[in-house]
Amino acid sequence: MGCQHSLQGSDASKVRTIYLNEPIRNNFCKNSISTAKYSIWSFLPRYLCLQFSKAANAFFLFITILQQIPDVSPTGKYTTLLPLMIILTVSGIKEIVEDYKRHMADRLVNTKNTIVFRENEWKVIMWKEVKVGDIVKASNGQFLPADMVLISSSEPEATCYVATSNLDGETNLKIRQALLETAEMQTEQLSSLSGKIECEGPNRHFNTFIGTLYLNGKSPVAVGPDQVLLRGTQLKNTRWILGIVVYTGSETKFMQNSIQLPLKRSTVEKVTNVQILVLFLLLLAMSLVSCVGAILWKEGHGGDIWYIGTKGYSSHSLGFDILVFIILYHNLIPISLLVTLEIVKYIQALFINWDEDMHYEGNNVYAMARTSNLNEELGQVKYLFSDKTGTLTCNIMTLKKCTIAGIIYGNLSSRSDTILDNLSASPSAITESGGFNDPTLLQNFENGHDTVIYERLSDDSLFVKETLTHLEYFAKEGLRTLCIAYTDLTEKQYQQWLMEYKKASTVIQDRRQSLEECYDHIEKEFLLLGATAIEDHLQARVPETITALLNANIKIWVLTGDKQETAINIAYSCKLLSAKMPCIRLNSNSLEATQQAVNQNCQDLGILLGEENDLALIIDGETLKYAFHPEVKRSFVNLALSCRAVLCCRLSPLQKAEIVDVVKKHVGAITLAIGDGANDVGMIQMAHVGVGISGNEGMQATNNSDFAIAQFSYLEKLLLVHGAWNYFRVTKCILYCFYKNVVLYVIELWFAFVNGFSGQIIFERWCIGLYNVIFTSLPPLTLGIFEQCCSEKSLLRCPQLYRISQAGKIFNTKVFWFQCINALVHSFILFWLPMKMLEHDMVLQGGYTTDYLFLGNFIYTYVVVTVCLKAGLDTLSWNKFNHLAIWGSIIIWLVFFAIYSFLWPTIPVAPEMTGQVSVVLVCPYFWLGFFIVPIVCLILNLLWTSIRNTCNGTLLEEVRKMERGRVQELHLPTAFEKSVKTEHLQLPLSSQLHKVVFQDESVDRSAPRGYAFSQLEQGVITQEELIRSYDATKIKTSKSL
Repeated sequence: MGCQHSLQGSDASKVRTIYLNEPIRNNFCKNSISTAKYSIWSFLPRYLCLQFSKAANAFFLFITILQQIPDVSPTGKYTTLLPLMIILTVSGIKEIVEDYKRHMADRLVNTKNTIVFRENEWKVIMWKEVKVGDIVKASNGQFLPADMVLISSSEPEATCYVATSNLDGETNLKIRQALLETAEMQTEQLSSLSGKIECEGPNRHFNTFIGTLYLNGKSPVAVGPDQVLLRGTQLKNTRWILGIVVYTGSETKFMQNSIQLPLKRSTVEKVTNVQILVLFLLLLAMSLVSCVGAILWKEGHGGDIWYIGTKGYSSHSLGFDILVFIILYHNLIPISLLVTLEIVKYIQALFINWDEDMHYEGNNVYAMARTSNLNEELGQVKYLFSDKTGTLTCNIMTLKKCTIAGIIYGNLSSRSDTILDNLSASPSAITESGGFNDPTLLQNFENGHDTVIYERLSDDSLFVKETLTHLEYFAKEGLRTLCIAYTDLTEKQYQQWLMEYKKASTVIQDRRQSLEECYDHIEKEFLLLGATAIEDHLQARVPETITALLNANIKIWVLTGDKQETAINIAYSCKLLSAKMPCIRLNSNSLEATQQAVNQNCQDLGILLGEENDLALIIDGETLKYAFHPEVKRSFVNLALSCRAVLCCRLSPLQKAEIVDVVKKHVGAITLAIGDGANDVGMIQMAHVGVGISGNEGMQATNNSDFAIAQFSYLEKLLLVHGAWNYFRVTKCILYCFYKNVVLYVIELWFAFVNGFSGQIIFERWCIGLYNVIFTSLPPLTLGIFEQCCSEKSLLRCPQLYRISQAGKIFNTKVFWFQCINALVHSFILFWLPMKMLEHDMVLQGGYTTDYLFLGNFIYTYVVVTVCLKAGLDTLSWNKFNHLAIWGSIIIWLVFFAIYSFLWPTIPVAPEMTGQVSVVLVCPYFWLGFFIVPIVCLILNLLWTSIRNTCNGTLLEEVRKMERGRVQELHLPTAFEKSVKTEHLQLPLSSQLHKVVFQDESVDRSAPRGYAFSQLEQGVITQEELIRSYDATKIKTSKSL
């Protein structure tokens, strides 16, 4: 009745009914899966839609369309189309290769074989042919083709073992057990199997399942997660199992979890997009200026230019002229930037994946960049949010001590002799209870958190204070604890509770809540037995890594579900906290108390509020709820940001994500979250950069992360080396791409002042189109792939270097426009110097005179030489690839120029270029300018860089000098060390912290104390029951179908 009532009040779309041995009535999705993005027919429209959703590609498509309008484009019809096609083709090939791999992987899975019971016999079919309601037989070692309910097994107690590493990464086998009503089913009973299964609709929760089995002639039976076998799991140590399929294909829990990660965009990308927009507005302004210039020039010279026929000029609209100049200047926005960055970031990700220093040989796991569009974000992290268990610690639990009936057992350390003396001074009273020997009583044992157990203890419970003291002692040893208690039940009480439990377990809607209420009826009046203490060691090099990250000005927050005392103990062990550091502990049970404590501490800090102080803030999840109240939130955030370290304990996964979100919104700095468990997924996805650790809590954190590593210590190299390098590389690549485009294409504006703003181009149209694609494509690639601000050893020895990329001083709006102004100056020199050099024209051999293209080829060559040499000036780390890119690009243009001048009429292209190389390369003015013009452009940059490094040397310059001098030990220069500390650490203010008198009692300067907890996974069958089900005294008989 309860089941029927719940179904009537539920959403029918969330409940499905599966009829046994009635395949016609089971109409659900197919079992074939597809993880591919495209099909043969959908590739072209979907791919083009994806590409042109990017603003830059849409802009160049717009320009391409404009160029097809007759008499509008001064650069021809195809000069933008061809580069755009090349870029789309490169990206398309990449998409096809990646999607082909997905198709092959899907095909391999869909064509696997399995055995199903159809038409009263076993048949071998492919996975993609499996349907909901099928009875599937699987043998030992086989993977399961769909989600199904276990109905029978070859093992005692109808149990089976499955490996779930494909789902959660855990290597321990899980136990599943069939219902008693179906446990003895064999092949002969399957034909007569009749009934139905009602269960919840498809969802992505691996550990939950709510269903009810209705067998004809029998009472309804609850089906839970202990009876469910999931697609992708592997049968182990079990000869065979039978199962009824409930979810197939995309509706299986495995596929429901195959979702795309949230789209994250780096700060550099956001700044770049804004600057592209500003450049577009500048392009429009240049077009308007050129239109006005054309009108003024025509009015001033109209009578003198009768020979070029301008009678029809008045009929041209202003809008038409603007389109002409938009096409003329459109290359200010670099068309190759997107594909260049895509190549650069992809190779950077490969460098991370190949790094042997981040290879954990323990389980042969390499670091993995799961996304490449956040590479440079690794170099700007300001706040690091870390889980504790499994992230800072190994998450390998070892039982070290326990307390039973007020007595401690286990090896005691010498450092706690004083505590033990105090404990021995208060001997525990040990009493005997007849209840233990009463055969009429049942005993219900319970283990769990100390807070959960203690609030459910009976008033008659013994050893409460003694056990609490022992828990505190265990926590000081850095151990995690678990309380154990029991209660006595009579047979009548148990049977009454069992009826309530069966009723609650068959409810479809809100089954979990009903079961929780049912458990509350029996989980009370416990008698305390004692507690266990488990040791969880720190991972290797965690203290050294945290020290390096703190020196890099990265603020570290530990967000954990453990109790405060364990978190504090670990924080001291890993050197996040120091013995002299005052700790603000916020443990309040009301909004008023929390508000008072927060406001008092803010008032005590005074002018130090908002600065980084040598202070720690510790808060639990209960108090955090009040701290995030609108009346307290801002003050709390200001207080937290004023502390060097923050420890948040007893947090739920949602609270972890909420903390990261609050800091993101209030600080505006780059955040990184790192964790290893499913409870860390929220904060990993919320942070700008999410890092997952391949640990013992499964792979969910890794699967939802942007970068994956095997050890916390690898974070040091990931951020300080790869992060810093990638930031320098990406930003230099972007700045250089904009620089070289402004240099060439602003020359068209200078030429407009000479040609009467007629829209005439000074360069040959295909030379304009191939400028980014061929002649200057290599230098930005080498800058983005091989550039190094300094060596890996220097970055690790001197973590303060990280602050350069962290502060964003290499790439911001100011730097971007300084580079653009520099390019503007260079374009001015590159045009007007050759222009004045040829102002009075010259007579060539045979009496020929020069034309505009003669000047254009002069300038184009000087531009290629100048921008390539500029890449050399920007390069800090030289190698053979840099030389090949710079000198090779110059040679490629000269060779192309020589060949291109002789293509026509053999190939009908560029007739105006015919013979140009013969007149240009023999002209002495050309070679004079070849050496003088680039030097005049770059000498200013060289002088500025030399003066800046000499008079205002940075820490990076000091380190590079030491590297050039091959100094073995790196030390911060005294003068620069002082400025760094003043700027980044605010030490003059923090040094005054000892003068602050904290009025609130929450501030503690004493040593850490307290206790923590551990949890045991609840199994479908206890280990004792499982072991006893196998009779080791008898020869095991083969149970078969």
